[in-house]
Amino acid sequence: MKKMKKVMALLLSLVMVLAMSIATFATENPTGSSNTYTITAPSGSHQYEIYQIFTGDLSGTILSNVKWGANGTVTKGEAVSQDVIDALTAVNGKTDVEKLEVIKQYANLTSTPVGTVTNGSTYEAEAGYYLIKDKDNTVSGTDAYTLYIVKVVGNVDIDPKSEVPSFEKKLKDKNDTDGTETDWQDSADYDIGDEIPFKLEGKVAANYSEYKQYYFAFHDEQEDGLTFNASTVKVFVGDVEVTQGYQLNITSTDGCTFEVVFEDLKAAAEEYGYTVENGTKIRVEYTATLNKDAVLGSHGNLNKAKLEFSNNPNEEQEGHKPETGETPWDNVIVFTYKVVINKIDSDRQPLAGAEFTLTKEVKDGDPIKVAVIKSTDGTSFTFKGLDDGKYTLTETKTPAEYNTIAPITFTVNADHTITWDGTNRDAVLTELTGTKVTGEITFTENKTEGSLNADVVNNKGSELPSTGGMGTTIFYVVGSILVLGAAILLITKKRMSAR
Repeated sequence: MKKMKKVMALLLSLVMVLAMSIATFATENPTGSSNTYTITAPSGSHQYEIYQIFTGDLSGTILSNVKWGANGTVTKGEAVSQDVIDALTAVNGKTDVEKLEVIKQYANLTSTPVGTVTNGSTYEAEAGYYLIKDKDNTVSGTDAYTLYIVKVVGNVDIDPKSEVPSFEKKLKDKNDTDGTETDWQDSADYDIGDEIPFKLEGKVAANYSEYKQYYFAFHDEQEDGLTFNASTVKVFVGDVEVTQGYQLNITSTDGCTFEVVFEDLKAAAEEYGYTVENGTKIRVEYTATLNKDAVLGSHGNLNKAKLEFSNNPNEEQEGHKPETGETPWDNVIVFTYKVVINKIDSDRQPLAGAEFTLTKEVKDGDPIKVAVIKSTDGTSFTFKGLDDGKYTLTETKTPAEYNTIAPITFTVNADHTITWDGTNRDAVLTELTGTKVTGEITFTENKTEGSLNADVVNNKGSELPSTGGMGTTIFYVVGSILVLGAAILLITKKRMSAR
């Protein structure tokens, strides 16, 4: 009986030793058992490289008899030490970024991958532990790299974890006459000299937390008809205005009017105490002035912007600008118009020598003098750079021998596409009209030129009738008698004085 107990104890010890000698670790994605397995790429343009870190025997979710693979940091086929296995299993349950900090230590990513897949293609893999990554320098433009994928193979369908920020540019429109202001939109009209409010808004990537450093930069480019007002720039993280952690660049090497650049949004947030999480919105608000170089009519004055952002969460990114992608340009457009007054007489012939003053009605204020135009020889009067609203035209100098016209009040009305896809800019202005309120005027519209043209008629003054010449003769006779009487009176006074 004692001998039997000793034999059983010995067998139990051997079983325990054998169990301890088998290195195992589990994956979070259970798979079935097979000798070969399939790694399948998703549809799209990404090219994925497959690196074999370990090989082994796969049963359910357990990889046993683990050996170094073709892309491990130790010679292929050598047994993996228990220390390495323990280091890997210790990070189960942690974030993907934390796991990768450990896993990358055992993968030689400078070696030649065992396979490459793209756009639905497959790779037949033996059981093992694999790291899957985007091929270097194959992701650009609006896209982002996928965070390294590590799987125990098993049949694997690659699930990209690439995320890119969203971005939009908007502006507001205001009618001075009735005081209404729109919400943020894609088009507006303004007077030359007006300050126009603009907004740039980007949302950081949904996988922002996977980055060590996060570059985030707004690039804004304006046409000549807009003048950037640098002093008006405000930057918001979420809904909180921030004044530190970014640079405002008004001299750019890429042709932009200005840039707002977070060299490292993560470091700035930590240093200056603002909160940035996955999907947080970053907003820039500023104004630009519509200037004398503004283009009139449907072509409008374009303002466009884009967002540049970190797009490779796998990059160490220390000591240099990280890899970046860009959103497409987003466009907004500002329109302005002109009113052309042609001075004619009752025979519809050009009439020179007039002067006109144009004023604009504003809510809760005195009318604004838009312009005074004098013309000695000319017969056409052009008021450039007008917004929609109500205006009054007053003839402040009238050609000689002509009657002054009564003041004319009219409205400039315009409609434009509020949501614009940024393609055909000449199609955004959908309507332009001039409407009489008081006085006599009829407008002809030209959307392309942004003009409202009208003729203003001056009627000649009247020469009132007269009859005969008696009136003039009487004046002459009376005058002569008065002169003669004065002479006689003077002589008489002198004679009386002589006596």
